[in-house]
Amino acid sequence: MDVETPREFFEKVLPKRFNPSRAAGVDVIVQVNIDGPYGGEWIVTIKNEKIQVTEGTYSSPTLFVKMKDKDFLDVINDKISGQKAFLTGRLQFKGSLSLALKLKEIGFL
Repeated sequence: MDVETPREFFEKVLPKRFNPSRAAGVDVIVQVNIDGPYGGEWIVTIKNEKIQVTEGTYSSPTLFVKMKDKDFLDVINDKISGQKAFLTGRLQFKGSLSLALKLKEIGFL
């Protein structure tokens, strides 16, 4: 069943999808800004093999991700890869590319 809103993803799906064993050694703060009617701003902190999601903005995140709500849902529902979204301009990203790819393994993007 597809995730219907970014809020549903951050509050219900991501905590279940998160794979702590693949997060060993990862220490990252990701600012995620989603535009559109179902948008919002979330801070995802991964540290000590744990994940924490809060609403809001963080002034100096390790990674910054910006997308439209529809594109974000396409990525998390596996209709398009995060890499393809980035290459086609649907995902704006700032930070370490290798760290962003690690987030996919962890279950985030």
